[in-house]
Amino acid sequence: MNDGPLIVQSDKTLLLEVDHERAADCRKAIAPFAELERSPEHVHTYRLTPLGLWNARAAGHDAEQVVDTLLTYSRYAVPHALLVDVAETMARYGRLRLEKHPVHGLVLASNDRPVLEEVLRAKKVAGMLGSRIDDDTVAVHASERGNLKQALLKLGWPAEDFAGYVDGEAHPIALSEVEWHLRTYQREAADSFWHGGSGVVVLPCGAGKTIVGAAAMAEAQATTLILVTNTVSARQWKDELLRRTSLTEDEIGEYSGAVKEVRPVTIATYQVLTTKRKGVYPHLELLDARDWGLIVYDEVHLLPAPIFRMTANLQARRRLGLTATLVREDGREGDVFSLIGPKRYDAPWKDIEAQGWIAPADCVEVRVTLPTTERLAYATAEPEERYRLASCTHHKIDVVRSLVASHPGQPTLVIGQYIDQLDELALALDAPVIKGETTVRERQRLFEAFRAGEVGLLVVSKVANFSIDLPSAEVAIQVSGSFGSRQEEAQRLGRLLRPKSEGKTAHFYTIVSRDTVDADFAANRQRFLAEQGYAYRIVDAEDVGA
Repeated sequence: MNDGPLIVQSDKTLLLEVDHERAADCRKAIAPFAELERSPEHVHTYRLTPLGLWNARAAGHDAEQVVDTLLTYSRYAVPHALLVDVAETMARYGRLRLEKHPVHGLVLASNDRPVLEEVLRAKKVAGMLGSRIDDDTVAVHASERGNLKQALLKLGWPAEDFAGYVDGEAHPIALSEVEWHLRTYQREAADSFWHGGSGVVVLPCGAGKTIVGAAAMAEAQATTLILVTNTVSARQWKDELLRRTSLTEDEIGEYSGAVKEVRPVTIATYQVLTTKRKGVYPHLELLDARDWGLIVYDEVHLLPAPIFRMTANLQARRRLGLTATLVREDGREGDVFSLIGPKRYDAPWKDIEAQGWIAPADCVEVRVTLPTTERLAYATAEPEERYRLASCTHHKIDVVRSLVASHPGQPTLVIGQYIDQLDELALALDAPVIKGETTVRERQRLFEAFRAGEVGLLVVSKVANFSIDLPSAEVAIQVSGSFGSRQEEAQRLGRLLRPKSEGKTAHFYTIVSRDTVDADFAANRQRFLAEQGYAYRIVDAEDVGA
């Protein structure tokens, strides 16, 4: 027994003692391969999963490193069976390889014949494979490259893809590092992606994921398709590329509900690509409109199902996924792994904060008590209505007023899920509101006014969760969210993390109705941020003057 902060259990859970002096080092060491499950005050629970171990393997970590980390930080003897399982699970990755054959084209090869025989008999891969070439190699229909990778992952034998990529149509792109330079971690992220050929880069909001995309484009020197969450994000990408690269206005096209331009660099919204008419997706033909050399998926954790389906057909193209969190509420992390690629780079939020590239944040949960009449309405409501009732209590309006008043002169966002609640807040605060029905032009105007300091308070719906650059924001007050969405919590905090003048701390408040599902969902949302090292203080609404 040593004095480590970690307890490793035979059911593959890892218990981390948060207050231990070595806890921060341990959290950083296990982050590449362990997934956070629960994060109460003193002991956080992580789990070892095959996908986590395969992601670590793809990123260059071997079983020996994982085992050494567990042995170094574990307080008690690590169960031998778990160590064996870690080694055997990680050894599954790469037993099957997709390769280019000089005669037969795409092939599936193996250095472990029984594994190849096993998968050849699986119904899930039937129809994807061609003729047997020799004992260790079988032809693969080129159009099935992505589908086969998905199927093999589900069978527990993830294939390593060595089949290479087409260069696509060449197009000169250079970084114009005149008044700025790539940060060390941005260069490392771009290099890690490029050496892998495809995959995902995970960086905190505000850490410059767009710059990593631009660096990858400069490496590719090819036509690029960039997929983004919405039109405002598309225009922010365009502005950033014009500022950071040699690209001109004429070389960058927007493909959205409003504009349909296909140019050497085309920025398209997920929404327009997934628009369905008479059972078909007419705009997916954009993917074949040019010989793309690189496809960039912004906010890859939000990819809709049709984009996954089309990505299965794009395995010969280099693919870069960008995100602040690989958490998907639909559980499709495996599809990101197999179709976009494994995690190539992941920088802990606190590391980037320590380097001064993102602001420190004070996270506070403000708990309110429902008035008796609202508690009775909540108690007798149908289960599907309870979250709305708890989230939209009028008591929260008083709390928001008090919080806004306690941060005079600080640019503040009030964020929520329910439109009628946001309209009430906008009226009570005499502040503009941005929601789904707000035109793109009006959104851009208000966001620009906020950046310029002309508007100091904005009420926003979930349209502002993703890819919206508001570097001046110093305070965010969250009144309701998408149930227990961890990814949303990460994105909302991310609105605040651009570095502040004079090293100011950002303030992130979540107002929660105690003794309701609102509190239950809040606890789940906070899990991801706890993994990144953010602690939530809990205060009573009365303590903020409400």
